[in-house]
Order: sequence, then C-alpha cells, then structure tokens
Amino acid sequence: MPEPTPYLLIGGASTLARLCDRFYELMDSIPQFATIRALHPPELQTARDKLFLFLSGWLGGPDLYVQQVGHPMLRRRHMPFAIGEVERDQWVACMSLAMESVGIEETSRAKLLAAFFNTADFMRNQPG
Repeated sequence: MPEPTPYLLIGGASTLARLCDRFYELMDSIPQFATIRALHPPELQTARDKLFLFLSGWLGGPDLYVQQVGHPMLRRRHMPFAIGEVERDQWVACMSLAMESVGIEETSRAKLLAAFFNTADFMRNQPG
C-alpha cells in the first residue's frame, strides 16, 4: 500500500484551502511580510487561487494547476519579481505561520517547511 501523500496527510482540499486563505491573510496583515506583500497586486484572490491550484498537485493531490493553467514553470513565472533572501525568508515564515495556524501536524509541518524553503530558494533571482 503506497504511503499517503502530503496532500492527504494535511487533510486534502479543505485544509489546503484554509492554508491558502490564511497565508494571504497573514501576508496582508502582518507588517513583517510587507516586502512580499508589495510584490502582489492589491487584490489577493487570484494569487490565492493559483497557490491553491499549484499546491494541490505539488503536495500529491489533483494536478489542478496543470489542468487549468498549464505547466507551472515556477522560476519563469516569478522572474518579473525581484526575489532575494529577504523575500524567500518572508514567504517561508508566512507559510510556516499559516501551517501552524490551520493546525497542520508538527511532523508534516517540518517536512513541508523544508520543501517550501527549497522551492522558495529556487525562486531567488537576486543576490543576497
């Protein structure tokens, strides 16, 4: 029997939706995340929806982003934005708070945080 995917371990679509909502609520309301908030348009719903679609497949659930948008091409899609260590670290910190806030279990949270850090670090296109 195959091991459950991170998608299933966190609780599937309902938890993922709450995670995406909480991530953008935190980004929008905590001054610590002002640098990454400034990279987004005033309206965050589109970004939230795309994060949900992407994370669904990335976590081993339905590959919604590919089905609805196409290949994620993460680096290419993020190239217009200056992303350095500060932006990476703010994004990861915001996601860490969001995961804790929605009640993702600690072991899953630790594994996801490492994977999120690696992906966020891959998005860097600025020195330092």
